[in-house]
Amino acid sequence: MEIGPYLMLASLEGAVTAAVLALTAVGLSLVFGVMRVVNVAHGEFFMLGAVLAWWVATSLGGHPAIGFAAALIVAPVLVGLIAAAADMTILKRLEYDPERTIVATIGLLYIIQQITLMTYGPDARPVEPPFNTRLALPWVEWGESGPALYWPWGLGTTTYKLAVIGAAGVVLVGVWGLMTRTRIGLVMRATQLDREMAQAFGIPVERVYALVFGLGAALAALGAVLVVPIQQAHYLMGHDPLLLSFIVVIVGGLGSLPGTVVAAVLIGMSDGIISVFFTPTLAKILATLLVALVLVFRPQGLFGARPA
Repeated sequence: MEIGPYLMLASLEGAVTAAVLALTAVGLSLVFGVMRVVNVAHGEFFMLGAVLAWWVATSLGGHPAIGFAAALIVAPVLVGLIAAAADMTILKRLEYDPERTIVATIGLLYIIQQITLMTYGPDARPVEPPFNTRLALPWVEWGESGPALYWPWGLGTTTYKLAVIGAAGVVLVGVWGLMTRTRIGLVMRATQLDREMAQAFGIPVERVYALVFGLGAALAALGAVLVVPIQQAHYLMGHDPLLLSFIVVIVGGLGSLPGTVVAAVLIGMSDGIISVFFTPTLAKILATLLVALVLVFRPQGLFGARPA
């Protein structure tokens, strides 16, 4: 059989990875862009979203769609509130000093991880998708008599995976609209450009920081809710999303939302394709090498602004 059908399947898997990664990385980029805080606990907020999604879906019971729909709302909101509370009780007291906030978020990482281990346990647990119809992937084969459409046996995807890609796209458009078309977005951008000037004009900067930190964590949690029917909720599942999110933010440009989305698509698609044809480890190695090349030849990232 030709390699084409397998490449199409790998591309779809990569698109799912890219969709979830874009949501997670945009949250991290938003926090750094507005607050200048490197949130090392971002991956644990992702994990917390998956665990809460399992808890909500299991508690409600009934049709899987009911529990999943509730998890889509409850998990990001709860994680966002927890992150906002952490900002007001920890980061605010540190006056958002870059070095001290890194240490503080490392501590927050271990606190969330160990509390989850003590309450949720060490087992990986699945969440049933709301719908999961199997779709065969068609392929066009060119023969002597012209093109012929056929469905390679065993190759296909599911309606839920396609829905994940679509849902992530809708949310990302919503974040773009929030940042560029609303008063809240204007306040966020003003705070990002000049914190002192924003305070002078009466903008409550500390409230803006709490909102941004909560929103960034909520986006990570939303990505986890979308992916947990494909993977499984586990208390150690935050490591890879954190690593890949940092890679995406560095490649795309620190604080650049368009750059983050483009880099997420690039990294996610390559990760999916390389993982299918080779190994996931090789995908991570190549992504790390890409970061090294970007840092050497374009330190500001693909879409980042050069320092003045």
